[in-house]
Amino acid sequence: MSETEVKSNPQGDPITSVAAPTSAKKQDPHGEAKRQKVVTPEYMFLEAPRTKEFITGSEAAKEAIRRSNVDLAIAYPITPQSETMQLVGVLYGEGYVKEYYRGEEEVGVMAAIAGGSRAGVRCYTATAGPGTLRGLEGIASWPGHRLPVVAMFTCRVVNAPLAIQPDNIEVAYLLNCGMIVFHAENQQDMFDFTLAGFTISEKNDVTLPVGVCCDGFFVTHARGYVRMQDRGIKLPPREAWRGAVPVLDAENPPARLSRDAPVQKSNFMAYNIHAVWQQEVWAAVERSRKYINQYMGGLLTAENVDDAEVIIIASGSAAAQSREAVRLCKDKGMKVGLIKVRSLRPFPTKELRQLCAKAKLIVVPEFNYVGWLAKEVATAIYGFSNAKIIGGPRVYGGQSMPVELIVDEVESGLTGKKSTNVAMSQVMGGAVNPDEVAQFMRSI
Repeated sequence: MSETEVKSNPQGDPITSVAAPTSAKKQDPHGEAKRQKVVTPEYMFLEAPRTKEFITGSEAAKEAIRRSNVDLAIAYPITPQSETMQLVGVLYGEGYVKEYYRGEEEVGVMAAIAGGSRAGVRCYTATAGPGTLRGLEGIASWPGHRLPVVAMFTCRVVNAPLAIQPDNIEVAYLLNCGMIVFHAENQQDMFDFTLAGFTISEKNDVTLPVGVCCDGFFVTHARGYVRMQDRGIKLPPREAWRGAVPVLDAENPPARLSRDAPVQKSNFMAYNIHAVWQQEVWAAVERSRKYINQYMGGLLTAENVDDAEVIIIASGSAAAQSREAVRLCKDKGMKVGLIKVRSLRPFPTKELRQLCAKAKLIVVPEFNYVGWLAKEVATAIYGFSNAKIIGGPRVYGGQSMPVELIVDEVESGLTGKKSTNVAMSQVMGGAVNPDEVAQFMRSI
């Protein structure tokens, strides 16, 4: 064949592929993972330099797991978290996660995660919407067994008619399990909350699961800038002996599971054991506050609240919408501040009471129908603020929230004009009027 002749396939297309280069030495696919250096949490969260990348929320969660020294991850696909756990599977192939497999369904996944955590290894999983509810019996048992698991909940519709769109009503089911619950606004939060979750959950005086929630698709499939530590460092491994309860072995049954049948029956002893342990679980939730402040920079963030007449309180994706609403309100001459709630359990009650003491109006926009955040806010500041509380606007079923809805509630609340988006039953008057309070509490 002459040098100018070009090889082609039967269709006449030029063949441009080349043979793969031969390598005398096969590369170790786990080589980079093996070279990771263990650093202290203090260095990881407070000192390590960071570089910025433009990635999705699922990729942010993956990068957090890369640096978290995870022993066991178990996956079961459900939109919109499937991509995240698929990426965690890639980390397993690269050696950053020691064990990984797909479970048979959510009940089995949550049970297997419990078994792994009881045995003393660091565990991670993720689910969403109906998957959360299907696995909820197991998830709700994790705090009582003092399991330091980190789980991601990429919230989506759970009500009929079923849909896969963002709606964070499932957070309402998680708030009273006894677990620590964070709500991520964006990709940066997904990275930070997940990475910090392992350290916080494994503290001796905490030893509880951490749920990292986000509004599915809005965060998981969208891209944002994330500042991350170098991928060559990772957290120290879990030291299970430091936990609040012994790990499961031949001598130690799972924490607080009775060996004796009479204790399990409906008698005073059974009631007392359960009541005391519930108190301890919730005391541990409260003890996590100092670590959230230390490693995450606080349970909330506040913007422009010092001289604000109106404060918008939001969490998750609603915080992003609220931030734009604050800008529009400023253009109209209104003094509006924003409080972004990052930790839902423990809830920043003390902080809200201080920040909201002088506000005239509080607006609580949410991506769900029931208004679980409005209930939390009203309960936290009742008697500590004379502000009128507007429990809305609310969108659900996957709808986005026009910023104008929030601005309209601010204007309506200040002028007394009747809202077209929020029912009167979702509004608590500024003055502490027993009849109004009673109606508000009945409605929520």
